[in-house]
Amino acid sequence: METIRIGFLGCGNIGCGVYRLLQTHGEAMRANEGVAFDIGAILVRDVAKKRSWAIPASLLTDRAEDVLDNPDIAIVMEFMGGEQPAASYMIRALKAGKSIVTANKMALATHWDEIVSAARESGAGLYYEASVCGAIPIIRAINDSLQANRVTSLMGIINGTTNYILSRMSSEGADYARVLADAQRLGLAEPDPTADVEGYDAAYKLSILSTLAFHRHVPVDCVYREGITGISAIDVACGKEFGLTLKLLAVAKEENGVIQARVHPTFVPDHHPLASVSDAFNAVYVNGDACGEMMFYGRGAGDMPTASALVSDLIKAAKAKRHELPAVHSAAERMADDWTCVHFVRMMAKDEPGVLSKVAGQFADEGVSIASMVQKGRCNSDGRVQLVFLTHRASERSIRSALARIDGDLASELHIIRVENE
Repeated sequence: METIRIGFLGCGNIGCGVYRLLQTHGEAMRANEGVAFDIGAILVRDVAKKRSWAIPASLLTDRAEDVLDNPDIAIVMEFMGGEQPAASYMIRALKAGKSIVTANKMALATHWDEIVSAARESGAGLYYEASVCGAIPIIRAINDSLQANRVTSLMGIINGTTNYILSRMSSEGADYARVLADAQRLGLAEPDPTADVEGYDAAYKLSILSTLAFHRHVPVDCVYREGITGISAIDVACGKEFGLTLKLLAVAKEENGVIQARVHPTFVPDHHPLASVSDAFNAVYVNGDACGEMMFYGRGAGDMPTASALVSDLIKAAKAKRHELPAVHSAAERMADDWTCVHFVRMMAKDEPGVLSKVAGQFADEGVSIASMVQKGRCNSDGRVQLVFLTHRASERSIRSALARIDGDLASELHIIRVENE
């Protein structure tokens, strides 16, 4: 049996998790899969740093060339994270004929064309299951199992930190700031949580998922992005009264050759499968023309779930007779800058006769129909009262135009949240 030599780029918690799995399950892999691995070199910033798993000092190096230019290393596993130098290191390894296994959604989303082109030109493999949703095999399903389908849409909870925050806000009626502080204390949110709470992490992942689902490259710059920092406990509570649960959703749809890709806070009906996905779990809800509706659910982050997906890709790379690249045929030429859905609108309005009809009239002039409305609480010291509207399906552009027409002396917008009920 051939032993395949591999190299690591980085060895933080995830890298240590991969090393641990290779040590503890190496014999089982040899027996079950017929593959054996030998680690040639591990690139780290500090060779003296104490790590979560004991790694022989002889494997550690602070010289990238010990991995990238080593002719005996056939597969490079990248755990560095971030855009650079990870992207340039992966491109360099691929051009040298070394296959790449990575969980780096940021590097992939921002350098997709360069990385895929380097793999195609050299014939090396590119494996990235762990880049989206950790241990959930959503990428393999789209690339392999669903190839007999035309995927028409997908919606996903693909960031565990925001799902934990919104789940707590929903179950406890807690404020965003308090739950975020708890998440940081528990290690579920970074000290600087911007990438998660402002939707950047989910946007990188959606760029990858929508590119694979629709077979056209969807650049991350074309993904509409809105985070959860403006969400209040009032928004969550009002949604409950309408039978809705709030999530940070990644939504991608393809209609008549036009692709929409967006990340934003979204209400879903309480009966929707995504509504029950709580805490730090992830889920992706896919609709295909042949398979119909299906949902993939599991742990989308964490050292060991991510390491599990990485080692699975490592085995696949080692056994491949020919490496397959994603079936992406061209760039997405037509990206939607508008979309249609139900909208939740919360505003403050003067508490006097005729105001409601004037507000509804401005919506009607833009073709927006109000499905239901509730008044929250009593008027404040300025003589204003809080109103919450739920519209029928309407375009984003029409909603914005209607709100822009409303006289600020009569009513002012507080928040708009989209509702996906399909």
